[in-house]
Amino acid sequence: MSTVIEQPVEARLVAAAPRMPSIPATLHYDRSDPFAVRMTFPAPATLEGVEVCWTFARELLVTGMEDSVGFGDVRVRPYGYDRLVMEFHAPEGTAVVHVHADEVRRFLERSMDLVPLGLEHHQVDLDHDLAELMRDAC
Repeated sequence: MSTVIEQPVEARLVAAAPRMPSIPATLHYDRSDPFAVRMTFPAPATLEGVEVCWTFARELLVTGMEDSVGFGDVRVRPYGYDRLVMEFHAPEGTAVVHVHADEVRRFLERSMDLVPLGLEHHQVDLDHDLAELMRDAC
């Protein structure tokens, strides 16, 4: 079984213009970092013209499917039954996107098949991680 899950999702940028352009984004989950999810936006979809990757807790997405969550750089909330609103806050500004809830739900189910919720700590090797930190500190 693969230890990495990548799933493309269609994000719609919420902007002042009446038409919301579609942005191809990718959700990424890696068993070696079991608490985290990454969402990557391709270079053409960003103001800087470089790929942008946001890392946040998988639990944020799980909770955001049912309720508003997040107080920091990433916030998630349901929007009707079929969409989620994701806000990405940076010093340069805030990006607000809508994503299809079914795509996120499918991604979360696949990630939970790989590492069930509440069992993430079994994937973490604290002794190895501490040894890596100590090696890097020398």
